[in-house]
Amino acid sequence: MSVSLPSTTEVPRPPAPLADSPPQPASPGRGRIDSIDLLRGIVMVVMMLDHTRDFVHRYALQGFDPTDLPHTSVKLFFTRWITHFCAPIFVFLAGTGAYLQVARGKTMNQLSRFLFTRGLWLVVLEFTAVRISVTFNVDYRFLGAMQVIWAIGVSMIVLAVLVQLPLRVVGVFGVAMIALHNLLDRFHVQGWQGPQSPVPSVWAKLYIILHQAFEAFPVLWFFPSPVVFVLYPLIPWIGVMAAGYAFGSIYQMNAEQRRRWLVVMGSGATVLFLVLRSINHYGDPSHWSEQSTPTFTFLSFLNVTKYPPSLLFLLMTLGPAMLALALFESNKPAAARSDSFWNRIRTFFVTFGRVPLFFYLLQWPTAHFISVIVHLVAGKPVRWMFGSSINFNGPPPGVGFNLAVVYACWIAGVLLLYPLCKWFAGVKARRRDWWLSYL
Repeated sequence: MSVSLPSTTEVPRPPAPLADSPPQPASPGRGRIDSIDLLRGIVMVVMMLDHTRDFVHRYALQGFDPTDLPHTSVKLFFTRWITHFCAPIFVFLAGTGAYLQVARGKTMNQLSRFLFTRGLWLVVLEFTAVRISVTFNVDYRFLGAMQVIWAIGVSMIVLAVLVQLPLRVVGVFGVAMIALHNLLDRFHVQGWQGPQSPVPSVWAKLYIILHQAFEAFPVLWFFPSPVVFVLYPLIPWIGVMAAGYAFGSIYQMNAEQRRRWLVVMGSGATVLFLVLRSINHYGDPSHWSEQSTPTFTFLSFLNVTKYPPSLLFLLMTLGPAMLALALFESNKPAAARSDSFWNRIRTFFVTFGRVPLFFYLLQWPTAHFISVIVHLVAGKPVRWMFGSSINFNGPPPGVGFNLAVVYACWIAGVLLLYPLCKWFAGVKARRRDWWLSYL
């Protein structure tokens, strides 16, 4: 997840964004940037909707893809589509947070050490705490899935090296990887098909890890061996974090100039998405097409590729994210205080945004336990939720619920986690223990 951030008060302004000089250190006592925490908090709450759907919705438990246009509904499509914003904003703001660590006083060498060690820690968490929370078993014949925490961890390790380069170079590297990685779409290697199929070569495994999602393979050169599933290939996530790091330079501008840059960049990315998607030639391996109704044609237009995230997927999500940051900054504190309802709503989401990794680790077992409880209450079987992952053949017939139950379980889970996140946010605000920056 992202690292600690300074407050919304101003820090010294560089000549221009992506200046090659390092960020000017701010005073050590600075707090966090509320607009960033607000955006992060909103997407984290939305993320829990997707994970709750994974455990509770009857179609999700059957492996149904809610973006499969011939079989989905508008409500189900948008329940999934809105969660597309989560991972790109997570990874992008993790890079921004790394830049702002230097603005708070870290040297570049200290930042490199922190990014390297925290990245390793996140990779460990992916295959321990996250894996057990998702599967509810310790059968390590299934090592786990390479999901977003894995991608953030490895991206941080790479960024630990990149931050030693001029900021402009890091920014160009990140944007180039985002813009050009779809050229790799033409290449495909054969993944592992099961115990009777050959194990992919070392080079095939490496390519899968870098740019080919939805593949599993034995970690060693034979089977039986622990099997890993690749959901988040590293390209272009490394580039997204590098671009987010360079993006952090705008938070050394004054408020008016920063908002102008946020609007220009956000609008530019959004317009570029609309133009490239309309041309329907480059930027996503899945082209849109005319459907049976105008509504479903519109859904086809929005139905871009997440695994790995295409150029159009990242433009569609990060463009509006920058516009949201500009909007959140434009809310004057006095106006927020005068409207207590909206101030409470803002505080609610900011609380989650201040403890992103803590929330992420808790929301998995929370969503999973809620699914167990509602299945028990409904008299449906739950034993399958605790079985061996490697031998998992799908849940029994009749399990799962409709979307209304999914939304109710999601709201219940978020409300259950809020007091814990508020407590831990207070701990992080009061204390400066080194280990808190790793959680």
